Parts: sequence; structure tokens; C-alpha cells
Amino acid sequence: MVATIRYEDIVKVPKALLHDHLDGGLRPATIVDLAAEVGHELPTTDPEALGRWFADAADSGSLERYLETFAHTVAVMQTAPALRRVARECALDLAADGVVYAEVRFAPEQHLERDLSLDEVVEAVLAGFAEGTAQAVEAGLSIRVGTLLTAMRHAARSQEIAELAVRHRDVGVAGFDIAGAEAGFPPTRHLDAFEYLQRENFHFTIHAGEAFGLPSIWQAIQWCGADRLGHGVRIVDDIAPDGSLGRLAAYVRDKRIPLELCPSSNVQTGAVASIADHPIGLLRDLRFRATVNTDNRLMSGTSMSREMALLVETFGYGWKELQWFTINAMKSAFIPFDERLRIIDEVIKPAYAKLLA
Repeated sequence: MVATIRYEDIVKVPKALLHDHLDGGLRPATIVDLAAEVGHELPTTDPEALGRWFADAADSGSLERYLETFAHTVAVMQTAPALRRVARECALDLAADGVVYAEVRFAPEQHLERDLSLDEVVEAVLAGFAEGTAQAVEAGLSIRVGTLLTAMRHAARSQEIAELAVRHRDVGVAGFDIAGAEAGFPPTRHLDAFEYLQRENFHFTIHAGEAFGLPSIWQAIQWCGADRLGHGVRIVDDIAPDGSLGRLAAYVRDKRIPLELCPSSNVQTGAVASIADHPIGLLRDLRFRATVNTDNRLMSGTSMSREMALLVETFGYGWKELQWFTINAMKSAFIPFDERLRIIDEVIKPAYAKLLA
């Protein structure tokens, strides 16, 4: 790592996070507690060993195998108290890592096994985020959490989840998303939901260009109208070795469509070979609206500070570059413009100005 940037200083600096899955960020000790309550069998009940198991199981180079690890986290998130606890701890963990704004997503349809309704699931998570945010403030930290509701792309509930998101838009839900295996489940399967969201003037992002290539990105933008691309790392396939852009890449850059890049996760799922091979460096040099994200903190054994530290170590970035990524993310958030601007001008820029000075 560059000597002038210490990890502990990265932790303290304000960060903005757009792509983080609630069921991919549980504390191992919490999984052990909740599994005991519902009788769910885990690979191990030792929290430290369990944390290692998740990272090892996810580190397979396959998105499908990576997604299998969620069977354990989702299994313990089936009651309102469990959902509230997980959301509360998520907010506290992110705040402790210096995240001042986060959009955390989850799929309500995956939390109905113990007779909760979709609305009850959302209400429990929103309550947990509110509790965690309040506790963070009491501890001298500051964080704003926006919730994204995800529909699973292999299922057929996207319209229902889109309506659920709009129903809760004024009490904490900031946007909508679709997630899950890309191959065989194109975003156009959910076109009715996206058209509904556009009529409702609501924000949405789409997982695209992670395990699948340019057609997934093209459909997400040109057919579905995505505001942002979840991952979008395969846009590099439309960039020539000399840096010239194909028509899709040029459109994404010119329209300032944000890319929710997740370096460690992209390596784990086989989207890229290593952090050094990650196109985030190229995309930054070409001035795409690139952002840095965690995806699944438990499975990747990561945090926003760790992701930034990896970029510092790999690409030699300094505070100027880290500020650029942070402001990119804050500009791209699904909250009102004046609130984004306030966080940029009053929180992010002053903190970085001290470091740059």
C-alpha cells in the first residue's frame, strides 16, 4: 500500500456505498444465534470458522456457486425480529466503517417462509435500519441508509415487488433492483415492472454485465431503462485495446450511467481474474461513472475500507482518486438531489480537503 495512505485513515474518511446486499453482510455470530433459534443447521457454529467458511465457499469463480452460500443467511432471516436485528447491525457496521450513505438491497420474496407478508418484511427491515442509524448517531457516527427492494430474476414476482417498493417509497425505500443468475434470465422478462416504475417516476438499478456480457447491459439500458448498472463490469468488452469505445460503451459513458463495480466480488465470481485485472482502473481513466462497492461483505470478507485499500495497493491511488469514486457514488444515489448535494458539500468534500491539503 502507498505509504502515505494508512488503512485506519481510509476507515475514517467518508464513503458512499450503492451496491450492498443485506443477506450478504450478516455478522457470523449473528448467524449462529439466529440459526439456533430456528433450528437451522450450519457448516459450523464457531463464528470465526463460519466466517472463513463463507469466504472459502464463495471463492469458487462461479456466480452460481457463489449464490448458493445465501441459503444459510436467508434461512435465518425469516422472522421480523431477525430481520430487524440484521438490518440494525448492518447500519452499525457500515457506519463504523466510515460509510455516510448506503443503499442496501434485499429481496422481500425470500423472507416469507414463516408467514410474514411482503409488507411486514419491508417494515421490519426499515425499522432495523432506523434503529441502527439512531444508535450510530448516539455513538458519534453518521449514516443515511436507503433501502432497495430486489426481485429475483428467475421468479415471476417483479411487478408485485415493484408495487411494494413504490408503496414504501416515502418511508425509506429508495429504489428497485433485479438480481440472481443472469444467464437465461434476461432483464426483459421483467419489462412490465420496469415500465410501471418509470410511470411512477421511481428509481431502479439492474444487475447486468456481471456473469453475462454486453447483451445483458444493452437490454438493461435500452429496453428496461435502468438508472444504474449493478456491476456492469463487462462493459469493458466494448472497449478496444487502444481505449476506443464501441457504441454501447460510448453511450454508457456519455449518458453518465453509473457502474456499481464490486472488485472483490467480481474476482470471486469469475467476472475478472484478479484485482489487478479489474477494469475499474481503465474505466476510471476513461472517465466512466465508476463507483466502488462491497456487494456481499460476508462472502467476500470485505468492507468499503478494504475495497478502497485494495485499489490503493493495486493501482497506486491517492486521496484524490478515492474522493472521485466517493463523489461519483453520491451523485448517483437514489435520494433527492438536494440531499445528495448536502452530503457531498458538507461531509465528503471537507473531509477529503483536509487530507489533500
